[in-house]
Amino acid sequence: MHNTPADEVFIIGHKNPDTDSICSAIAYANLKNLTENKYFPKRAGKLNKETEYVLKRFGVKTPELLSDVDSQVKDITYRLVDGVSGDITLKKAFELMQENDATTLPVVDDGKIKGLVTVGDIAEAYFLTNDSDVLYRAGTTCKDVIDTIHGEMLVGDENAVVPSGKVMIGAAHVDVMKQYIKPHDIIILGDREKPQHTAIENGAGMLIVCLVDCVSDKVLEEAKAAGCTVIISGYDTYTVARLIGQSMPIKHFMIKDNIYTFREEDTIETLKGVMSKTRYRYFPVVNKYGMYKGLVSRRNFINSRKKQIILVDHNERSQSVDNIDKAEILEIIDHHRIGSVETVAPVYFRNLPLGCTATIIYMMYKEQNIFPDRATAGLMCAAILSDTLMFKSPTCTPVDELYAKELAGIAEVDLKELAMSMFTAGSNLTGKTTEEILHQDYKKFDVGDKVVGIGQITSISKDELSGITAKMKKYMKDTEFADCDICLFIMTDILDEGSGVLCKGSIAKQLCQVAFGKSFDDNYAYVEGLVSRKKQVVPELIRAMEKL
Repeated sequence: MHNTPADEVFIIGHKNPDTDSICSAIAYANLKNLTENKYFPKRAGKLNKETEYVLKRFGVKTPELLSDVDSQVKDITYRLVDGVSGDITLKKAFELMQENDATTLPVVDDGKIKGLVTVGDIAEAYFLTNDSDVLYRAGTTCKDVIDTIHGEMLVGDENAVVPSGKVMIGAAHVDVMKQYIKPHDIIILGDREKPQHTAIENGAGMLIVCLVDCVSDKVLEEAKAAGCTVIISGYDTYTVARLIGQSMPIKHFMIKDNIYTFREEDTIETLKGVMSKTRYRYFPVVNKYGMYKGLVSRRNFINSRKKQIILVDHNERSQSVDNIDKAEILEIIDHHRIGSVETVAPVYFRNLPLGCTATIIYMMYKEQNIFPDRATAGLMCAAILSDTLMFKSPTCTPVDELYAKELAGIAEVDLKELAMSMFTAGSNLTGKTTEEILHQDYKKFDVGDKVVGIGQITSISKDELSGITAKMKKYMKDTEFADCDICLFIMTDILDEGSGVLCKGSIAKQLCQVAFGKSFDDNYAYVEGLVSRKKQVVPELIRAMEKL
């Protein structure tokens, strides 16, 4: 048997997610799941306070974090070989391998992996049976022997470990037997009573009598008195001698040390790296709790499947979840400029010059004559208010405003009250470090041959913005940004409809002065009317770069 990777599609927004990124992912997943229930909204980073407020207000669960979309162990088809107890015999282990067409068995205890046993281990154990006391040292029980040779116990304790002597066939004359039988030996012999008596008299620990269905009462009485176990078998002495070595438990021979296990969350690249350095063919797979799931091998890579992704609210690789190039992108729903995400095959790409991705999502609801539920309508309404700054952003269109009002009616909310409540929640930056404030809503863009990182916060409190400006000036001055060539931080006053802009980088000051037509003293300027990163910052930076 093999596992079947889940048929699921993840809908995810950009890193450092904002309200539109999260709410659009949830709303679009709800729409898609009306026809096929396999779509899951995800988030590519930590939620900001505004988005947390929106989800809590409308009673919607926070999407799970998905920080990397590289193919993982759970995305491939691997073997579901049942784990076995370390107490089963070598014979039983080999039979299970034949039944399952396997060459490796995982040994588990309470669901946790304890070792591996391979066909090679069984073969090696078979050739060790000339070791005089290997059955005893392996912890072989009388029951193990009975089960292996299809025997029956007449004297002794099934659960006792076999005697510590050597295994011998009692086929010689009794005078010869007296010379080589030692205390605790295991003697395999036929139905003749005299050799049986001789073995007991010489201290044998176990008799295995072959091709019989009974033993004389006199022999049994002597065996009981001497503490000698007696087992009978329908097999001949040759067969019993051949099988008895297979009665040992596999825990004595299994591989215990340096076992490589892989979690379902481990990437395929991790597997390949480990497998290339080891001689083992199969490797145990465990879940996040360390419980055994199955076995994976090199040939399972043939069936590896890329994660299926729908991108919302962005289409630039630098803003996407890690390893987006290793995933299969099915769709892109966005309202930003067309960026740098590349796909292997054609995809459904819907990009409209609107103020919010949620506006596009609601448009798709309307096109399909589907009425969103109250919570979903509330999320899309909040996303539009957030992205358009309550219709004050230059990115806002009449369609955004119209749809926000429709959604407010469905969600039974007052637009102004919802907007102010959201902005108040989002403006609360108490307890956050300067680094956290910068990256709360942070995106990277390719501007000419430079990578520009732009962080933005919005607030309805002038006092809060004034305090943050002083802190961020010092932080920007003292910090080197390794992930970009130029870094901008925009502090937007929603009510005043303007922004303070801080910049850092080799040509940052010159670039910003050309872009915004302001003098940047100490790398800072307040720009009236600037509220939109998408429409008023990035395009102006691109045009300014062309002039430099």
